[in-house]
Amino acid sequence: MLVATVLVIFMSLPGLALFYGGLVRSKNMLSVLMQVFSIFAMVSVLWVLYGYSLAFTSNPNAALDPFIGGFSKVFMSGVGVGAVVETFSKGVVIPELLFAMFQLTFAAITCALIVGGVAERMKFSAVMIFTALWFTFAYLPMAHMVWYWGGPSAFDAPTGYLFGKGAIDFAGGTVVHINAGVAALVAAIMVGKRNGYGKVSMAPHSLTMTLIGAAMLWVGWFGFNAGSNLEANDYAVLAFANTLFATAVAALTWTAIEWAIKGKASLLGSISGAIAGLVGITPACGFVGLGGALVIGASSAAVCLFAVMWLKSKLGYDDSLDAFGIHGVGGIVGALLTGVFVNPALGGAGVVDYSTDPAGTAAYDLMAQMTSQLTGVLVAVVWSAVVTFIILKALDMVMGIRVSEDAEREGLDLAEHGERAYNS
Repeated sequence: MLVATVLVIFMSLPGLALFYGGLVRSKNMLSVLMQVFSIFAMVSVLWVLYGYSLAFTSNPNAALDPFIGGFSKVFMSGVGVGAVVETFSKGVVIPELLFAMFQLTFAAITCALIVGGVAERMKFSAVMIFTALWFTFAYLPMAHMVWYWGGPSAFDAPTGYLFGKGAIDFAGGTVVHINAGVAALVAAIMVGKRNGYGKVSMAPHSLTMTLIGAAMLWVGWFGFNAGSNLEANDYAVLAFANTLFATAVAALTWTAIEWAIKGKASLLGSISGAIAGLVGITPACGFVGLGGALVIGASSAAVCLFAVMWLKSKLGYDDSLDAFGIHGVGGIVGALLTGVFVNPALGGAGVVDYSTDPAGTAAYDLMAQMTSQLTGVLVAVVWSAVVTFIILKALDMVMGIRVSEDAEREGLDLAEHGERAYNS
């Protein structure tokens, strides 16, 4: 778990920073690096101050308990040496502080993903204030609804709303990717298109940097997915294998489709396919077999390519780095297909609701599971969209969220930070 936690940090710093940084124009490279780095630092602090408590404790108000935790562990109160949390296998425990730090990394990278929707045009001050508010009112409730078990023992009296509804999300399809992807879409629409969008070239300034960042993301994702099992056992191996296989399938699928359409296979397409596969397999990785991983990887790449190449231009929004097209769309595909391929008849691990089936003997029910998965997707989409809209609307009224036209033309590196990513 210590290694898995470090790997997820590696996904953000430097992985996501370089992946996003290479995709923007050179005059905005430093601004993206600064945003990702600063978001990671700020969310880490907020998580320790109150985030962990609100996500992973019970709320004394029974009506609120399914949606948000309480303040019993603010400042990590009681989360010290000797404190433990039970994992999925009853009787197996890990240090609670380790669990808290692992979950911290998820919160931080989720918030940083949103940068991809508004890169090259949003004020740094607005980005930071928005992140703090979105973390509090969007991320923490979703984490509590999906991952809070509701008691000191795993699966005992689940009180997280979506957990209680039977929605399964192994490593963050709803909590991380749909949540951040929808926020990125709403933010992109509200901030507006970049000046010259569709008229001037906005090609990535360094696909080399983007490839390096994508490779770091792929490596770090093993901590993200396999670590989410919380135990070093065969399910962690399953999550690891599915993450490797689905990603490879997705990279090849995107490349093949793009090659057929455009006559050329691009590096950016291959990278995009890999990230789509990583996103798609995330909610499913510990639940499905390799056959399910193959379908999820291929489907995620195909649907995300459709969203990036057709849907974005058709609807006319400027999702700068395709945060919604890959994370939002890929998260939805993965969350729904998880419900299909968790079926033991299709090589999945099956689903056990210990609250109603203590012996774990009930047969798999496709319709019931798909209803649960769809509920999780819809709640994530609506919750994130509404919270994002309210926060940005309020910020825009108070301080403005977009840089001036002159600043955008000059580049955010100099205009916002007084520095350049490159001096030659």
